[in-house]
Amino acid sequence: MIYEYTISDDKTKLDLAVIHRFLSQEAYWCPNIPVDIVQRSIENSLCFGVYLGEEQVGFARVVSDLATFGYLADVFILPAHRGRGLSKKLVAFILAYPTLQGLRRMLLVTRDAHGLYEQFGFQPIDNPENTLFIKLITSY
Repeated sequence: MIYEYTISDDKTKLDLAVIHRFLSQEAYWCPNIPVDIVQRSIENSLCFGVYLGEEQVGFARVVSDLATFGYLADVFILPAHRGRGLSKKLVAFILAYPTLQGLRRMLLVTRDAHGLYEQFGFQPIDNPENTLFIKLITSY
């Protein structure tokens, strides 16, 4: 049987083991993140899975008030499935997602995927000196 890639917002389809393994072992932004933190982040975010048949091969989540602001986080496609345009399809799906329409802004942080996100209109912050953050945890 030949399967096509699909994207879903159904949290019941998410494979916590796949998500945790990638985030804790391969993602530069959260090495060693505990599984309970990943679970809590999923519970409190809009989540999107990318699937080949029933196998989860990608993920992203949006933290949002669903009125004015969203933060796109934890975007990944498993290495074996890269090069097929899945990241583009995932970001397009998220930006077209009905409950995210009308937000004033969407933010993301990336070290190495600027080219992907710029295709969708993301751009560097005009006045980064106006943007502050506090680091509350140094590592997991």
